[in-house]
Order: sequence, then C-alpha cells, then structure tokens
Amino acid sequence: MPPEGLPGASSNGRAPNGFAYVFERFPTFTQTFCFREVLAVRRHGINPWVCSVRTPSGEPFQNFPEEIREGTRYIPQDLNAALRQRAGEIPFSARMTLAGWRLAKWIPDRHPARQAAWLGSELQKGGVKHVHSHFAGLGARVIWWLKKFYGINYSLTAHANDVFCEEVETPVKRAKLFRDAALVVTVSDYSVRFLRENYPFAASKIHRIYNGIDVDRFRKSRPDPNMPLILSVGRYISKKGFEDLIDACALIKDRAFKCLIVGQGQLEEDLKRRVAHRELIGKVEITGPRSESEIIDLLEKTSIFALPCIDAGNSGRDNLPTVLMEAMSASVPMISTSVAGVPEMVLHEKTGYLVPEKDPRALADKIIHLLDHPALAAEMGEKGRRHAEENFALGKTSGMLCDLWRKYGAVS
Repeated sequence: MPPEGLPGASSNGRAPNGFAYVFERFPTFTQTFCFREVLAVRRHGINPWVCSVRTPSGEPFQNFPEEIREGTRYIPQDLNAALRQRAGEIPFSARMTLAGWRLAKWIPDRHPARQAAWLGSELQKGGVKHVHSHFAGLGARVIWWLKKFYGINYSLTAHANDVFCEEVETPVKRAKLFRDAALVVTVSDYSVRFLRENYPFAASKIHRIYNGIDVDRFRKSRPDPNMPLILSVGRYISKKGFEDLIDACALIKDRAFKCLIVGQGQLEEDLKRRVAHRELIGKVEITGPRSESEIIDLLEKTSIFALPCIDAGNSGRDNLPTVLMEAMSASVPMISTSVAGVPEMVLHEKTGYLVPEKDPRALADKIIHLLDHPALAAEMGEKGRRHAEENFALGKTSGMLCDLWRKYGAVS
C-alpha cells in the first residue's frame, strides 16, 4: 500500500520548486505518458511533488520505475478522519463551504472540494505555489478548489474525452477550469483550435505541447516476411475502431498474417465474439493487456500498426494516441483515420495511410498494399521514426513544458 499523507520532497520538508503535480490516479496503466513526463521534467531541473487523489488498485501489471511508486503522495482514504484531525488548518471559507453541504443529499463537487481542503493545507506547509494536472476531470476540479480555498495557482493539460465529450453534471464546468487556470496545455494543433473556438476568453493562454515519448527505448522493427504481424493497442472501447479492424482482417483472411489487438476494456468479450463470428480464430487474437516492455517487444516484430479510430460521439474520440508514437519510434508504418490530432502523427503517404472512418474495405486495401510493398512499408517506417524524433521526443516536449511553466511563473 502506498504511503498516505505528504512527506517532504526535500530535507526541510518543502517542495524544492514550489511546484506539484496533482493527478486523479497515479501511476496508472493507461496513462504511461504521465509518469514519463514526471521523470523528464526532473531532468530539466524541476523536482515536483507528485500527488494522487486516488490510489491505483486492481490494474494490470506495468513496469513503472520504483521511484515513481515510492515518491507519490496519496490523499488519505479515510478523508473524514483526516479532515477532523486538521480542522484548524483549513481556511474558514473551505470549512463554511463544506459545512453548508453537509446536509445536502447530493452535491456533485463535494468530494473534489473536500479532497482539496485536506490537500491544500499540506501543499501550503510545503511551500507549493503552483499545481499542474492532466485531464480536465477530477484532478482538475480538485486543483480548481485548491485555488478557491488556498489561492494556489494551477495549470492543466487537456487531452481528448475530457474536452471533446459532453460534460458531467458538476458545478465546476470546463469554462471555469479554463477561465481560472494560469495556462492551459493541450496535446495537438487540432485541440488548440477546438479549445480556442469553444473557450475564446482563454485563447491567449492555450498552448500546444505534444505528449512526449522516449524514442530510443524502441528498437527498429524487423518483421517476419512469411508471417506479417498486424498490431493494434488500446482500450477496448468504441472510439478505437477495433470492430473495423476485425472486419478488415476478415476481408483478407485468405492471406498469411497474424493480427494482435492488445488492451483491456468493456468491449473485450464483444470483440472476441466478433473474431469468432468472422471465422478469424487463429488469425486475430484479442490478447488482453500487455506491459510496456512487452509492447516494445511486439513492435520489434510488427509489419503494420493499425488503429482505425472513429469519432464515437459522446462516447469519445482520440486526439493524439500514444500508441502511434510508439509505433513510429519502432519504425513501423501506420494506418489510421483523420480523427482529431491523428493526422499530425500519421502523415498520409509519408509515415503511413489515413483511411475513412468505419470503412473496413479501405483499411483492408491499405493493409494489402503495405504487405505487397515491403520496401515502401520500410520507407514509411523510417520517415515515421524521424517524425517522432523531431516532434515527439520526450526531452524536447518536456523542455518546452518546463519553459512554459517558467514563462508563467509556475516554478521557482
């Protein structure tokens, strides 16, 4: 069990740069880019406290660095007792807000406010002046309340579903989050345009910084020409378009290939039934989750990385899928769709192909084309690797983020 409470990050019990991350859940299997970013900003001379609202549990194994697990500070699970113990340290405004809600049957933002009330006193004692959160969700609502109760400034990184999908019923709407943030980072040019159009009052403080990846961790793909591997990785949810990939494989099932769809999620059994219905058992496998190291090993054997993303309405859409960065880093040609920020990664006819959404025939045709032209596939893979090095290398993206924090006075 991770330690509860917030021990000091330096010998005097204070945050070295007056700066902290506040995550909803950290570290977590589906957001490996977050722990990479934390490690990278440390290499740029910023040593943040890392706080997590929730403690990860019941997740598949992931080979996170041990220092990440040990150094994370968690809000106590028995929050009622923790709040009582430090009632005298919590500002009067926070105590009155929480007391006013005590008898209400349902207040959507009660929990983020209570979590902020406890966390804020710890951050103040540590000299934290600024906090940053990923996603415009629970973590962002907690830091909004931190600002309201304690005057701690904040910034956030907006990603995909947290801005593209209809908001949940909560008093702290996205407009409030973006209005009161010192700055807003988002991960693609597409989402910069989307946010500036939808929240024009915050346009000047919205900036694009790509998620970063340690490109050199990935080995160059050396696929088996006799049994090509088509790989896809992601949560088993509708926006990934895995149904279309299965249907595309059914159209070419007379060819020699193996397709692995790696992940976890609510559609796992549906996808397995679809594989059986399309008579693809033995050719297409719904593998379940794999660790990052295992995915690196798979990419080294991969001929084509296919992720036919779709806009699933309020069920979500991808923005800048990390798995495409991983495929590029391994010099694997990609096939995807023009959803959101994907065309900033899959450069059509350069690093791979973009096909229409929900079009298994078009997807199958491009798979066949790459399988029949291995030299072209290798060339696209090499261009993808260069594109990753130039645009998504973690040292570069994390450096841009640190420079932005310094520009806005977020770190001392």
